[in-house]
Amino acid sequence: MPITPVTAGTDSVPKAKQAFYATKRFRQNIPLLLMLVPGILYYVIFRYLPMGGLVIAFKDYNFHDGILSSPWVGLKYFKILFQSSATLQIIWNTLELSILNLIFGFPAPIIIAIALNEVRKRWLKRWIQTIIYLPHFLSWVIIAGLVLTLFSIDGGTVNKLLEQWGMEPVPFLYRIQSWVAIFIGSGMWKEMGFGAIIYLAALSSIDPSLYESAALDGAGKLRQIWHITLPGLRPTIILLLILGMGRLMEVGFDQVYNLQNPTVLEKAEVISTYVYKVGLQKAQFSLTTAMGLFESFVGLVLLLSANALARKFDQGLF
Repeated sequence: MPITPVTAGTDSVPKAKQAFYATKRFRQNIPLLLMLVPGILYYVIFRYLPMGGLVIAFKDYNFHDGILSSPWVGLKYFKILFQSSATLQIIWNTLELSILNLIFGFPAPIIIAIALNEVRKRWLKRWIQTIIYLPHFLSWVIIAGLVLTLFSIDGGTVNKLLEQWGMEPVPFLYRIQSWVAIFIGSGMWKEMGFGAIIYLAALSSIDPSLYESAALDGAGKLRQIWHITLPGLRPTIILLLILGMGRLMEVGFDQVYNLQNPTVLEKAEVISTYVYKVGLQKAQFSLTTAMGLFESFVGLVLLLSANALARKFDQGLF
């Protein structure tokens, strides 16, 4: 049979229908798109627009001349940063505390989520979830107050117990090793419950029949967790690990500033507190902008490196 050629008129009909349905779908999604507007505005106003101020790191900034008219000085402030042993120590403190947070804090939500997933009584599970989620909603001012109440050398709960047992009070907050342990522990206690929510959501997507089959084959709980639960969580774990690597040079200002004291500044002074004390209190804006730019650059390199490594196992974020 001869093939009838397709005319332009018949071609335009599907396109018109596609445009109609696309317009209809867009109108239906307008409420959802409007919900995105506050989030978009937040990132544009507070994340992207301030990037223009990064030029301060390459200028001798002063209020009179402003950002645009201040004289260019090139890499002057970067040289000052890396020629100072104090700033190098601050960078190392930031990296060390971040690595410790990642080593001890990253697995904690995974363990909490797996443990909660094994709780069969719903009322008990809800109570435990409420208790461990609560610290996330407390500010670091409150958490620091609780830490001081527990570990203060003068009237702290722990030291009172030690005195009752005939032991000498221990200055937990004034020794570097114990301060670091308290810093890491308080951060874990505050965030591990809330961080477990993501893993609990991932656990809900695992097929329950896999556990039933494993139980019929004689696999115990530990083997089920190792061979079913953890592989099911692997994409989520890798995704959050990549994002965590991007924040490796960030140590929360609130936590460090509220817990640090002059005795432990050798280890407790980090980039965020340095930027506050030197940049805002001493008005050395160019120097601290250079420090912040270096921090962001290292974070970007770590993020891209972690993602490149994950892509070799087909688990990359992008």
